Amino acid sequence: MSIGDTLAEARRQADLTVTQVSQRTCIRETIIRGIERGDYSACGGDFYARGHIRSIARAVGVDPEPLVREYDHTQGAPQAISAADVFEPATPIKIKERRRPNWSVVMAIALAAIIGFVIYHEVSKPGPPPHNNPAASAAGVSHPSSSPHTATGKASAVATPSKPAATPASQPYANEVVISLTANQACWVQLTTASGAQVYAGVVSAGNSMHWTERQAVSLRLGNPGGVSLTVNGRSQTAGTSHQPVTLSLGPGQNSQS
Repeated sequence: MSIGDTLAEARRQADLTVTQVSQRTCIRETIIRGIERGDYSACGGDFYARGHIRSIARAVGVDPEPLVREYDHTQGAPQAISAADVFEPATPIKIKERRRPNWSVVMAIALAAIIGFVIYHEVSKPGPPPHNNPAASAAGVSHPSSSPHTATGKASAVATPSKPAATPASQPYANEVVISLTANQACWVQLTTASGAQVYAGVVSAGNSMHWTERQAVSLRLGNPGGVSLTVNGRSQTAGTSHQPVTLSLGPGQNSQS
């Protein structure tokens, strides 16, 4: 039984029409009918044909992997696809890293503040009281408690302590990349790690949202970038205004520019 016959039979057993499958997968009815007849010319290439087969198979309750293998066997082995070949033009996000604080300067300021505080307290201590001299008291001679030179010396030695520098706040999203996607129009989405492991692949219907939190660099591919609203690490990101597919490269500890 061919791929199209398998999908058509599963759809009928699930008591679904082509229109209902189209609504569930956001794939045009003409493409679904063509796949059921074994015609993949409207899919736009092998890459999208495999994606359509997977989406339709899940919608009608069939395991998609044997069908994809059958497609590769009958239509030709899959070739290596680069981001430049499938999702031209690729538009990696430029990331601006925050400048790390200079801890040497912070420690030097804090040390200077401590030394100034110690000097201030040492100089501000009151001197010893003058010794009582009975003979001098009888003669009416008074001894000053301190000389002008000593007072001036004390005044010049007073240092105003500096305020310790505030500890800089920790950098947000230092160890993760947080992605939020809302589809204003139906959009095919694929999220993979830097090693090529697939996190998600499928069609996000209009009005639905997806959220991912990853602790490693990822690649986000969008088939309809103009139809989605994207937020990366808490900041709005413009993926594109056209319907041409794009690829976005994202990593932990990075804030993408709007």
